[in-house]
Amino acid sequence: MKMTFRWYGEGRDPISLQNIKQIPGVSGLMGVLDEKAAGEVWTYEECKAYADHVHAAGLEVEVIESVNVHEDIKMGLPTRDQFIANYCETIRNLAEVGVKVIIYNFMPVLDYLRTDVAREIPEDGSNSLYFDEKDLGDMTPQEIVEYTMNNANGFSIPGWEPARLAELNKTMEVYKGLTVADMLDNYKYFLDGVIPTCEEVGVKMACHPDDPAWPIFGLPRLAHSQEGYDKIVALHDSPCNTVCLCTGSLGSDPNNDIPAIIRHFGEMDRIGAMHVRNIKFLGYHHFREAAHLSSSGDLDMYAIMKAVYDTCPNTYIRPDHGRMIWDEVGRPGYGLYDRALGATYLNGLWEAICRENGRPELAN
Repeated sequence: MKMTFRWYGEGRDPISLQNIKQIPGVSGLMGVLDEKAAGEVWTYEECKAYADHVHAAGLEVEVIESVNVHEDIKMGLPTRDQFIANYCETIRNLAEVGVKVIIYNFMPVLDYLRTDVAREIPEDGSNSLYFDEKDLGDMTPQEIVEYTMNNANGFSIPGWEPARLAELNKTMEVYKGLTVADMLDNYKYFLDGVIPTCEEVGVKMACHPDDPAWPIFGLPRLAHSQEGYDKIVALHDSPCNTVCLCTGSLGSDPNNDIPAIIRHFGEMDRIGAMHVRNIKFLGYHHFREAAHLSSSGDLDMYAIMKAVYDTCPNTYIRPDHGRMIWDEVGRPGYGLYDRALGATYLNGLWEAICRENGRPELAN
C-alpha cells in the first residue's frame, strides 16, 4: 500500500510539497492535471515538468487525477473521436513520466455535489462538506454551481472548472434525452477507445464513483453501487479497466457495504486506487463529512483497511476530504491539517493490521 496526498500544483495550492513530504508515511501524490479544458492534450513536456518538480521534492507521482473526460464523449456526440484520440495521447505522455494510474469519472455535467461547503460541526467547531437533499429545494444546477463557486474561499474545486461548466444549460438539455443504457453505450465506446492504449503503455484507468451515490437532477449516473461498478468493469474486460474506490462517495448511501465492495473488486484485481474518508449519516440523503477516525462517523475504517490488506494490499490510497480545523482557510475539503491527521490514522491502522498478520514489513 502506498499512502499518497492530493496536491493541486505550484501556485494553485496553499499546501507546499515540503508540507506533504513532512507527513509521516506519505510517499507521493495523487497529482492533479486540470488547468486545461477537458479534451485538450497534456504534452510530454508538460507532464515531464510536473513530474520532475514533484520528484525534486522527494515525492512520487504515480497517480494522476482529474484528466477530465469531455462531455461530448459522455453524450456520444460525433466530436468524441477526436477527444478520445487526445485522451490516448495524454495517457502515453503520462506513462512516459512514470504514471501508472489515471483516476477519472464519467459523471454527467457535475462532479461531487454538496449543499454546504463549510457546515459547522457542533461538537468541536470545525467545519466540513455537507449535503442535505432537502436544501436543494427548487435550486437549478446553475444555482448550485454559482453557490458552490462563491463559497470556495477563492479556490477552484475539482469537477467545477469554469470551462467545463461554461455551456451548462446546453449540456443539461442534451442529457435530458439520454438514458442510463445510452450512457453505458457511450462509456463502452470510450473504454474501447482508450483501454488498448493503456494496455500498451501499462496504465490503469480507475473510475471514481458518483458523489453523492444516487441520481441528481435527473441525470443518468452509473457508478454508485457494486452493481453499477460491475456493469462498468464488464464493458471492457481488461486489468486496465479498474475502479477508484472512494469510501466516502459510495458510503454516502448507507445501503452500500463498503468493506464488502472493497473485497469484491479487490478479489477481482480491479481496484486501481482508493480515496478513504468517513461519513456521518444525518438522515435520508443527508450527511456530512467527518474526521477519519471510525468513531467520528458511521464507516468502520478498520474493516475498510482490513479489506484492503486482504484483497488489494498493493493499491494506492489517499486520505480524502478533510474538515477545516485549527483556523485553517483553504480549498473546501482539501486543507492540510485534517487530511494529514487522516493519513497518519490510516497508516496506524495499516501498521496494526500488518503486525496482527505477521507481516510488519508491509507497513514500511
